[in-house]
Amino acid sequence: MKKLAAANLALAVLTLGGCASGTGDPNAPVVVLAGLGTAAQLKSGCWASFFDERHFAGGSVTLIGPAELTTLDKESARQLRRDMRSMITGPRATLVLYEKQFLSARSVGFQPGTREASLVEKLGFGGRIESMQLRCG
Repeated sequence: MKKLAAANLALAVLTLGGCASGTGDPNAPVVVLAGLGTAAQLKSGCWASFFDERHFAGGSVTLIGPAELTTLDKESARQLRRDMRSMITGPRATLVLYEKQFLSARSVGFQPGTREASLVEKLGFGGRIESMQLRCG
């Protein structure tokens, strides 16, 4: 995420190739914004912000939902997997992080409005995240 910030991609839209967006179309883009994104996109309340340091510090990336990332091995998602140390979910976002690709193996869910200052400790499976699901509700 520091690389995203350093590249001055504030408010740039990145697509994550090979990831499904929850629309049923595996080629549909998933929107990830560097920084906090625009007010209009965040207003829906269905988002999750990931920080590269504990206690919501450092660079951040925001995933706008609904989204289903079946692998974090493609494109920009690789950076997400490496740099998630803390996270916040929006007021209408339910986030599930999975230990393995394709939304499998152990998982940890987060309700709307969650603020998790130390993700590695909360996950219990070494902090390695291979896929995720962001639902709106």
